[in-house]
Parts: sequence; structure tokens; C-alpha cells
Amino acid sequence: MTDSESQPSGSRPVVRAAAGELRGGREAGVAVFRGIPFAEPPVGVLRFAAPRPVRGWSGVREALSYGPPPPQGGHFGADAASRDAGDDWLTVNVWSPEPGPDAGAPVMVWIQGGGYVIGTSGLPEYDGGRLARDGGVVVVTFNYRVGIEGFAQIEGAPSNRALLDQVAALEWVRDNIRAFGGDPGRVTLFGESAGGGSVAALLAMPRAAGLFHRAVAQSVPGTFFSPELAADITAACAAELGLRPTVADLSGIAPRQLSAAAGLVGARMDQWAPRWGQPAHRTVLFSPVVDGEVLAVTPWQALADGAGRGIELLVGHTRDEQRLFTALGGLLGEVGEEQAADALRVFAPGPDGARRYREAFPAAGPDELYELVHSDWLFRMPSLHLAEAQTAAGGRAHVYELTWPAPGMGGALGACHGLDVPLVFGHLDRGQSAMLIGETPSPEAEDLSARMRAAWTSFAAHGDPGWPAYDTGQRLVQRFDTPSSVTAYPEEPSRLIWQNHTFPVLPLIGR
Repeated sequence: MTDSESQPSGSRPVVRAAAGELRGGREAGVAVFRGIPFAEPPVGVLRFAAPRPVRGWSGVREALSYGPPPPQGGHFGADAASRDAGDDWLTVNVWSPEPGPDAGAPVMVWIQGGGYVIGTSGLPEYDGGRLARDGGVVVVTFNYRVGIEGFAQIEGAPSNRALLDQVAALEWVRDNIRAFGGDPGRVTLFGESAGGGSVAALLAMPRAAGLFHRAVAQSVPGTFFSPELAADITAACAAELGLRPTVADLSGIAPRQLSAAAGLVGARMDQWAPRWGQPAHRTVLFSPVVDGEVLAVTPWQALADGAGRGIELLVGHTRDEQRLFTALGGLLGEVGEEQAADALRVFAPGPDGARRYREAFPAAGPDELYELVHSDWLFRMPSLHLAEAQTAAGGRAHVYELTWPAPGMGGALGACHGLDVPLVFGHLDRGQSAMLIGETPSPEAEDLSARMRAAWTSFAAHGDPGWPAYDTGQRLVQRFDTPSSVTAYPEEPSRLIWQNHTFPVLPLIGR
């Protein structure tokens, strides 16, 4: 039983939202409202449609439990979590130090990651209570459609339905957050991995303009698909069920069946490499689609053209982004020269990229070269280039790198992908965090977490995380470690290798 459930209903906070009244709870001094619908369930005639505004309700709606996760594949047990949980996938959750229209606190809206194929806001590591309590901010998390439901290019359906869900959630924040104690004029987006990619996409989307004022993009993936590539991947998934990639064919198929079909395609990605290129080599089935309408250009192009000039940006990555994936694939210490050479051939930029990596890192063995080029291609250089594009257009960006090595798994993971999430939320022993941080967080872990939380909430409140803005002269960044320091960008050899790369739309390369 949670603190909220044990409280008499009369002592629990009640808020009037646009659609009706909500009764939440209190946990550790913070008001919490969970499972608030921000759009109609995207099922039935609304399957694969853009999100529709939620209908109102009469009376007081209980807001104690998270909404059900959106349908998703079987990674990390995500399919079990979403099975038979109901259709109300599109819900928000709010943590507030002081509900009420007069509080006017900064608002932080979290977009979770999951490779664009899994993810739910109800994970224990995404609990916004500590950020809200310690930082004096209102924290919002929400669900959005993932995988085929959210990102597949389906004939007869709008592209990027997941991004449209995110816009709908931000519109809900604009229209409702004042009642929860937040200031709709001070909204900061923050997200990691696919969530960071979503933040980058929203920076580039005209229909998201004005819905947020600052943005934190953590470990931004560089994968943005062309419509042709996305449609070909959808066709392959539909073919597993003997269907066409159309709304007419797919809308009657249970989401779990579609996720399973995508899983079958993902298990045989090698055969698709001649058609799909780099995404097939990384088993990236879904990503935002540069369709010319919902998303007109890549985030890097949009920011270079000035789309983010009025939005303050905080962006960064971990040092050892690839290490977690290498470990999950059973390859730690097992990468041979052939695998390293293949990775350099596929992912290093330009015709001489592989040579430049070997020259820049002459002492690196196969393991290190393999991890470097994967880290750079998928997360590190896309994140850095987002800041470079922002500053080139006259905007403001602050850059960080997390270099503190995770103590979990005997220290084998280094400063791996996802390590920043528990440090930012302050929950070091919940959910997957224990695998990274260890069962008993150390004092240095708690201290580093406190510093990162303070930086994120200060940025949300004032636009200043506590270190200088990035520029292309000094290239100063915050290095989060024990101790932390402000230093020139630490990954200079990689930066030089990638400095002329544009992170273009990923095409369909075979017919």
C-alpha cells in the first residue's frame, strides 16, 4: 500500500483540470497525481490515428495509479507489463510541491527512452517525487505510443504518431499545469535515449513551438528515417503476418501480434542490411520519420536553421555509451579484430573514417575501437552536434559528459548508457538502477546525484545549470565525476573525426 492509498480521501489533494476534478495523494510531502488521461485511447476507429482530445468526466476521478503501458515488444519483460492492462495508454502523472493556481513553479516534463520500441512512465526509477521536493519544480511524466503503434510508417495513417502523442501531452501541460502549481510559461522538456531523440525532434517541429521553453537532451540517438526506409521496415513486419502495411490490414490485428512480428524481423536483421544499412546493423527498427509534414527536417538541420534560437538547451552524453549494449550482447572482452573492422567500416564517417579512428586511437584494441565507433555514431556525436548546430545559429547550449564509472556489475559497465537517469531522478536503488549503481548506493553516488539534480532543476528554473555555455572556441563542458570539473570537451579525437558529418536522414539503400 502506498502512502497515497493509506490516506483518508478527505486529506488528499483535489485539483480541477480542464476535463474534470482529480483526487491524488501525498508521498513524502509531495502531491502526486497518476494516470490522468490526456487523450482518448488510440484503439478501435482511433487506432493508428493522431491523438484526440480526452472527453471530460463528472465527479472526482481517482488519480492514484499509473495508466497502463502502451503495447510493446518483449524486451526486458515489457510485453508482460503491458498485457491485458487496458487501453488507456495515453496518460500523464504529476508531482507537485504545492498544487494550486498561484504557486507558479517551473515545470519539468520527462520523455522516457526505450529505443522507440519499449517504455512506460510508470517505472519506479521515473518517480518524480525527489526532483519535485528537492528542486521545487513540478514534474510531469507520460506515456506515448512506441514501436509499430507509434513510429511505423503505415499507409493511411499519419507519420510519427508517437511525436504527436508527445505534442498532445505538452498541450495538456499548457492547458492544465497551472492548477497543479506549475507555470505554463516555464516548461522544460527532458529526456534520455529515445526520449532525448524525441526532445530533439520536438525542437524541430513547428507544431511543438511555444509548448516548452527549455530542453534537456540526454544521449540523443542519431537515427532519423526517410519515409521510404520506414515504410520498407513496416512492410517487412506486416509480411510476417501475411498482411499489407496499411491501416485497413493492420488495425484489426492485436498490438501484441504486431509487436511479435516486429520482433521476428528484428531477430533477422542481418538479411536486411543490404536494404536498410546502418539501422539493420544496430537492430534499430523504428525511429522518428522525416516525413516533410510532422517532421520536416532533421533536428540538426532545424537547429542550424535557427529553430531553437529562442530555446535554451542542455545536452550531453555518457562517456561509455556502448558499454551497456556490449555487455547485454555478451561481448565484453570478446570483440575480435574482424568485428572491430566491420564496425569501423559500417559506422565510421566518410571513406577514410576507419583509418582516422585507428590513427586517432593508436593504442586501442578491438574492444575499444568497437565501443568508440558505436558510441560515437549512435549517441555521443549526435548529442554534441545538436549543441554545435544550436550555437552555430546563435542559440544557447550547455554541454555535459558523465564520466563517473558505474559500480554495478563489478565496475564493468563504466559510464554507460542510461547511467544518468537514476542520477538525475535521485532513485539509485529502484528498478534497473541497482544493476548500474549497486544494491547499496555509495556516498559519492548520492553526492553526484544531488549535483546533477541541482543542475537540472536550476536549468529549469533559470536557464543556468551552473557552468558556462558551450562555444566553438573554448568548447567548455561540465564533466560529471567524483570530483566533477569544467573542462574542454573530453572527446576531442572523436569530435575531429566527425566534425564534418551532418547526420542526414537515413535512406532506403536497396530496392
